[in-house]
Amino acid sequence: MPDPLDDFEHSSFTAEGTTRAVYRVGTGPAVIVISEIPGITPNVARFARMVAGIGCTAVMPHLFGVDGKDPSVPYALRSGFTACVSREFTALALDRTSPVTTWLRALARAEHERCGGPGVGAVGMCLTGGFALAMMVDDVVVAPVLSQPSLPFPLGRARRRALGISDADAERVRERVAAGVCVLGLRFTGDSVSPHERFAALSELLGDGFVGVELDSSPGNPYGHRKGAHSVLTEDLDDRPGTPTREALDRVLDLFRTRLVA
Repeated sequence: MPDPLDDFEHSSFTAEGTTRAVYRVGTGPAVIVISEIPGITPNVARFARMVAGIGCTAVMPHLFGVDGKDPSVPYALRSGFTACVSREFTALALDRTSPVTTWLRALARAEHERCGGPGVGAVGMCLTGGFALAMMVDDVVVAPVLSQPSLPFPLGRARRRALGISDADAERVRERVAAGVCVLGLRFTGDSVSPHERFAALSELLGDGFVGVELDSSPGNPYGHRKGAHSVLTEDLDDRPGTPTREALDRVLDLFRTRLVA
């Protein structure tokens, strides 16, 4: 069977005493592509290639799962359980930033030095959706995208609004947005794992600096989005011209072009 990552450069990166595999494709300013559960699937790699296609270096760090493996329900459950019991991911805690984002910030700084450009982009998905927000603590991250941010898991009203970062980090993010950084968020309207209340909280914190794109997945929606639609940029992406998910993808790529390439 062909290796779905055979066109990526494979290396490793060490920070905070932890070494992880890293996959790169393309040239130009770096965009850190942080995979969703269950891991770096073929569709996550496909999205990374699209990022490379606009003149960026797509950088995919391994955080969990089996790199290149197709998704399945049993695989996702195993991978999700492993991530959620890890101390690096704050699955339920309020007002705490996941420790793994410190490692990701170090990776972003290293990739900026390696690739050059005005800064680094970052896109998190699902479990990692809010990580791009936390990475904004560093000035080097200038194009953050939050795709269906799901941590902390929305169990109860407080967690539905929680952003998965500490109060100090939230204030730093607010300052960065006031200085001109735009935060882009994506979710399906029927996605209970990434609730609307979280986007409302982001709007309250960041004002016009947060652009929330919510795609209609209500019953009988005219776009054919399934009831459980969740992964805007990967598994639930319909990239035919004119579809809402294609338009959302284009907004992400346009953000990277504008802030990193232009």
